[in-house]
Amino acid sequence: MKLDGILPAPAWSEVGATAARMEQLGFDGLFTSEVTNDPFLPLALAATGTERMDLGTSIAVAFPRSPMHLAQVGRDLQANSGGRFILGLGSQVKAHIERRYSASFDRPAARMREMVLAIRAIWDCWENGTRLDFDGEFFRHTLMTPFFDPGPSGHGPARIFLAAVGPMMTEVAAEVADGMFVHGFSTERNLRERTLPALERGLSRAGRSRADIELSYPLFVITGDDDAEFDTADRAVREQIAFYAATPSYRPVLELHGWGELQTDMQTLAKQGRWKEMGARLPVELVDAFAVRGPVSELPSIISARYGDLIDRVSLYAPYRPEPEQWAGLIAAFREMSHA
Repeated sequence: MKLDGILPAPAWSEVGATAARMEQLGFDGLFTSEVTNDPFLPLALAATGTERMDLGTSIAVAFPRSPMHLAQVGRDLQANSGGRFILGLGSQVKAHIERRYSASFDRPAARMREMVLAIRAIWDCWENGTRLDFDGEFFRHTLMTPFFDPGPSGHGPARIFLAAVGPMMTEVAAEVADGMFVHGFSTERNLRERTLPALERGLSRAGRSRADIELSYPLFVITGDDDAEFDTADRAVREQIAFYAATPSYRPVLELHGWGELQTDMQTLAKQGRWKEMGARLPVELVDAFAVRGPVSELPSIISARYGDLIDRVSLYAPYRPEPEQWAGLIAAFREMSHA
């Protein structure tokens, strides 16, 4: 199992040094997210200070961008990183796509499938000199003159990972992607009973095997060196779980465990702006279904016991513990376990 790091919200002058520190500590990959900052720009800086780590977006919001935009930035970062880039894409939810980005969200699974195919067609044109002739239902790319053709990256096309929550997007990821981000708002039971069967359906339809796709999971982690730190971690993770629980599209995960009505309560509180109250209302058994809890030294064995047969790479959702050095012991234990 690979252990990936998440780049903190960047102080731009420190991105390269932070990435270099994380590589030196032993992280296998470094990922950025599209929340308050562009997810691509930090990776261009991170690439200059690193040599080994995978560098990727987890995630870049796909639908407000065209396949050509994504193909171009993906090709540039693949070249800039020496072949280490992962183009991680996600659909976001309908309200944000339509009301925040003013973009289209209709039939998201079909749209995402075609977007990946369109990006690969553009890359094939640049890498191999094939004629660009992609004519789909959502996207059409049929013009590429030499003036606008950047040519091969020198390292082949980048890998594409897709974020998936429901079965339709999971099947799409299994069909066309190199990897899949399991949404952090998931549980071991949801993975085993819903995600993996959908993944197998998509793989079978495409004539692929489980070895053809990497599963990446951003895990909620509750840890600390003393009781005060554990309490801080518990509050932070509760608030994030509650934030996701308020979203109607994530209700099926709660319903699987018999917590469906909690989604209605969280949504009501969210509409009232009572964010701080939401996390405190979550039962302990719910929090522990979504998060792993324990001392840093024990986390590798806890994570391995729960997810070792399910996940290929894991990242830690722990914004209350932002310094990479705070995970040095865990990284060393992960590497020792993976080489045992």
